[in-house]
Amino acid sequence: QVQLVESGGGLVQAGGSLRLSCAASGRTFSNYAMGWFRQAPGKEREFVATISWSGSSTYYADSVKGRFTISRDNAKNTVYLRMNSLKPEDTAVYYCAADVDSTYYSGRNYDIRGSAYDYWGQGTQVTVSS
Repeated sequence: QVQLVESGGGLVQAGGSLRLSCAASGRTFSNYAMGWFRQAPGKEREFVATISWSGSSTYYADSVKGRFTISRDNAKNTVYLRMNSLKPEDTAVYYCAADVDSTYYSGRNYDIRGSAYDYWGQGTQVTVSS
């Protein structure tokens, strides 16, 4: 089991920045990949970014590439999403998720499919005003 708790959401003006955090507990955090997803009102959940168990590999959705940075601190059991140059279209509930099948032993660094993630946080609201 993995428990995930996000924080750091809020209201920000377009062009501003936020940093989301996701604290994990349960399984050994450094063993598995983590990801961030988001869901805007009336839209499907979409992939945002993912990071491998070691932190050495990352992957981003085209819509956030160059603006968002995913990172992790395995000593603190926490994954982060730094969001710069925010746009109104970034408004959504942001979720962190754990992919416990993407590990050193499986040979898979990460997965961008939401179905690959086994555990999800409760979400944190990000609202970007124009």
